[in-house]
Amino acid sequence: MEEEKNPKRLRNSQGEEEGWRRDLYDWLQLLVVVLVIVVGLFTFVVGVVRVDGSSMYPTLENGDLMLVQRIAYTPEQGDVVVLRKDNAFQNRAIVKRVIATGGQEVYIDYGANTVTVDGEVLDESYLNFEHDRTYGDDYMDIRYDLDPQLINQTFVVPEGCIFVCGDNRNHSSDSRVAELGMVDERYVIGGVMVIVFPFHNAGVVH
Repeated sequence: MEEEKNPKRLRNSQGEEEGWRRDLYDWLQLLVVVLVIVVGLFTFVVGVVRVDGSSMYPTLENGDLMLVQRIAYTPEQGDVVVLRKDNAFQNRAIVKRVIATGGQEVYIDYGANTVTVDGEVLDESYLNFEHDRTYGDDYMDIRYDLDPQLINQTFVVPEGCIFVCGDNRNHSSDSRVAELGMVDERYVIGGVMVIVFPFHNAGVVH
């Protein structure tokens, strides 16, 4: 009787081992598919970008990790975008807010600390209004590095371009500076969607 049971046990053991191998192979296949999808998603659809600097404070803080929509995105007024312009800021990616798009008329009044687009004064509640050691309570001062052609006079954003500024306006090098100027939309990497890290800053970016 014992001799008859041993072959059955052996066959059962072999069957269990083959089943385990099939399950492992199926799981590995699924894992590969998931990895391909994730890599494709973060390569072509969504990107992860780290904030470098304080030019977008308080909306974004230095070191924040953001998810950025890379494809099927068109910049709109008020959006926060990541861009990289050739021969500007050492070709580094920077984060700014879209103040105006192609064809819009802009006037920046540094005395009144206001930005007017197409005749309407923007409600820029997102700006950094904190008292500053250098600028005091003047949160949009006429700095030495600003393009004089854009100071206290009306200008029109060229078609296909955007005019961008940082929310921490006195400490932001943006379209007001000749080095960047108007930004061709083709230099826009994507629109910022959410902060994912650190967790206490996590949330949708407005």
